[in-house]
Amino acid sequence: MATKINNNSRKHLANAIRALSMDAVDKANSGHPGMPLGMADIAEVLWNDYLKYNPNNPNWANRDRFVLSNGHGSMLLYSLLHLTGYDLSLDEIKNFRQLHSKTPGHPESHVTKGVETTTGPLGQGLSNGVGMAIAEKTLAAQFNKKDIEIINHHTYVFTGDGCLMEGISHEVCSLAGTLKLNKLIVFYDDNGISIDGKVDGWFTDDTAKRFESYNWNVINNVDGHSSEELIKSLEKALQSKNKPTLICCKTKIGFGSPNKEGKESSHGAPLGDKETKLTKKEIGWDYGSFEIPKDVYESWDKKEKGSNLEDEWNNNFKIYKERYPKDAYEFERRISSELKDNWILKSQEYIKACNEKKENIATRKASQNAIEAYAKILPEMIGGSADLAASNLTMWSGSKDIKEFFDGNYINYGVREFGMSAIMNGISSYKGFIPYGGTFLTFSDYAKNAIRMSAIMSLKNIFVFTHDSIGLGEDGPTHQAIEHINSLRDIPNTTVIRPCDTIEAAIAWKYAIENNYGPTCLILSRQNCEFQERTNEQIALSNKGAYVLKDAKNLDVILIATGSEVGITMNAAKELEREGINTRVVSMLSTEIFEKQNDDYKEEVLPAKIKNRISIEAGSTSFWYKYVGLNGDTIGIDSFGESAPGGELLKYFGFTQKNIIDRVKLMLKK
Repeated sequence: MATKINNNSRKHLANAIRALSMDAVDKANSGHPGMPLGMADIAEVLWNDYLKYNPNNPNWANRDRFVLSNGHGSMLLYSLLHLTGYDLSLDEIKNFRQLHSKTPGHPESHVTKGVETTTGPLGQGLSNGVGMAIAEKTLAAQFNKKDIEIINHHTYVFTGDGCLMEGISHEVCSLAGTLKLNKLIVFYDDNGISIDGKVDGWFTDDTAKRFESYNWNVINNVDGHSSEELIKSLEKALQSKNKPTLICCKTKIGFGSPNKEGKESSHGAPLGDKETKLTKKEIGWDYGSFEIPKDVYESWDKKEKGSNLEDEWNNNFKIYKERYPKDAYEFERRISSELKDNWILKSQEYIKACNEKKENIATRKASQNAIEAYAKILPEMIGGSADLAASNLTMWSGSKDIKEFFDGNYINYGVREFGMSAIMNGISSYKGFIPYGGTFLTFSDYAKNAIRMSAIMSLKNIFVFTHDSIGLGEDGPTHQAIEHINSLRDIPNTTVIRPCDTIEAAIAWKYAIENNYGPTCLILSRQNCEFQERTNEQIALSNKGAYVLKDAKNLDVILIATGSEVGITMNAAKELEREGINTRVVSMLSTEIFEKQNDDYKEEVLPAKIKNRISIEAGSTSFWYKYVGLNGDTIGIDSFGESAPGGELLKYFGFTQKNIIDRVKLMLKK
């Protein structure tokens, strides 16, 4: 319920946002003042009367989530955080867009307390919001009891024309309607302007009808500068029982600017000192640069209100803990992202079992077996696939579709690779879950920017990419990954693992689950892979990303292989040994993990004095010169594939024992 604040006071409070935003952008001589000027009234109503949060503890579990999807308007959010009492000083506002400030050009969750997710690439913040709403509804279903609730809050998203033009908005909003995410409320800033001007030249969708077709509750034609209309709309949105809500707000970009209101010139450039002064005069803000009156600070301050809200929740959780101690312990463990006490023991037992079983299976199947083993230990694992579950093998015996049972652990994303990945970012940002999602490796291109955002935020997401090479066969070059593994390796803060058999797949999954420093991409084969015999020491060393799988004295050559190519490389090495060529085989399941090892270990695996090196991987070759040297050799594929049975293609493109042997002999002749 909205508090009783007269309209003049509300305008004054909203104008504090406008003033700080104009001043910060002007001082930086860079930024986007138009949106903060236009959405300030919406923000004032939401943050003063409806949003549930505690500036003293930005991580309070039952807070409402607020996402600024149109993240270029970051000064709107920074102004709100500063005014309401978060740890964001006026000096940081003045330091907008400067090196190492807490107010970067676009909101970054790992930089600024109170920022829920990193936004900027349009449409992705909205997608993160869908993920957060899924997480809220699922966590509530898993932990709430009939007599007491501990999770019950909303997810609010600010979005603009650009977000809704991006194709990802269709993917995620369609799914949100299907999943009936009634606690998701999205404000659409319908100002009709983007960087290039009036959007009616390229964006004439009937947005209201579009979202109605997604099964959303749509509140249309709301005056985004009228607190009365905004309050009525929010009250109506909060009554929705089975639909997410879109509130379409008509606003003026650059509101109050005498010469730039309603124009693209206010979108992405400072107003300038003269226009800022004129705008402040127009809106009745009679204060100097970065000057906020004491009474305005007092009216905005939410530290006491936030503490009271959290104290009330803490008392409620105390009762929950007394009635349901096991559930309370599990809730606290999951929210704090701690693995179960028996995780290390149970995961090691599974790896040992794989070593005893010695199966020759595809690594996608080995991955499914690992999910089966690990998901039984960790109920926070929540899986999914972009309509390829039967191919990606992301489902296990305990998979439970959240559409049918919202206390479940599996999401059927449909054909939405980008949407799936960005939703996973929202789920991971929310806490309490370890999301994993699958598709074919070649379709990682659709998901790439969401994977990149996951890496920027250091989120624990597990991307399951199967059908990793020309080995998938008859579907042909459109589906055969070539450059994709290396393009993923090029994303900072991302770990790419291409296991060669059941042991390495089990270790890959274990690493991914324990990795708290960014996403993990698992690269998996369609075709069967030969199990490799190892000592316990080799199994332990495989955790280092690369290790010696086969060795010899007085080395002549080192063969470096990954994934499904390890098997043929091992067979070639054995034949070379019989011919008197001393060959070492290095299984390099992850270059990122290997690069984290100390120099002594790297030298031990790849001694500098051995110049004869060949890499074997069924993908593009340019990456491998880092390890084989300019005089080394690479067996890979730098063209597109062909449509034929996988076995035939591997032979055709030279992934055979004979070709490896011939290339080694040719190298040794030089």
